[in-house]
Amino acid sequence: MSQSVLDTNVLVLNRFYMAIRVINVRRTFTLLYRECAEVISHEDDQYISYDFESWCELSQLTSLEKQPGEDYIRAVGFELRVPRIVRLIRFDRMPTQTVRFNRKNLFARDEHTCQYCGRSEPANKLSLDHVIPRSHGGPTTWENIVCCCLRCNSRKGGRTPQQARMQLLTRPTKPRLNPMLAQSMEDPRYECWKTFLPAAG
Repeated sequence: MSQSVLDTNVLVLNRFYMAIRVINVRRTFTLLYRECAEVISHEDDQYISYDFESWCELSQLTSLEKQPGEDYIRAVGFELRVPRIVRLIRFDRMPTQTVRFNRKNLFARDEHTCQYCGRSEPANKLSLDHVIPRSHGGPTTWENIVCCCLRCNSRKGGRTPQQARMQLLTRPTKPRLNPMLAQSMEDPRYECWKTFLPAAG
């Protein structure tokens, strides 16, 4: 079973077909198996819903002729197709409009790229930097935190960019759309999300 496939994204809709969050495949199959959600599949320009049992049956058929962009995980005796969208059956809460301020979203907003030298790195080789250091009264906000490689973070230290003679590549701002959604939308596998994310289109 591919670790990377289990960590790919699935869009979650509420009962009224409104996008509320993105989760990984592992969590998705837990929801489907417990009958808390159904798969929403894009087929022939329409969306069709499947419960877990019918999705397993469909997977067995489609796995015989896999299409480009489809992912499968190995189950006992057959392959299970990875859904791209699921709908929660009993959840009707409206989507939250605020983007959560956390490490994962900050890395996604800055595309895992150091905002000083432009080097792209995996998350374990990146840190977060206060543009105006806390020692200078800098706040911990979207507008004052940037993704930074360890080398540049060490070089800048507790100074401002001007004091360290370092230049920011882009001015940090609060994203309008969840950065994880925006990042996923660049992947052709998630083309079917656009119907449910008009702000991204």
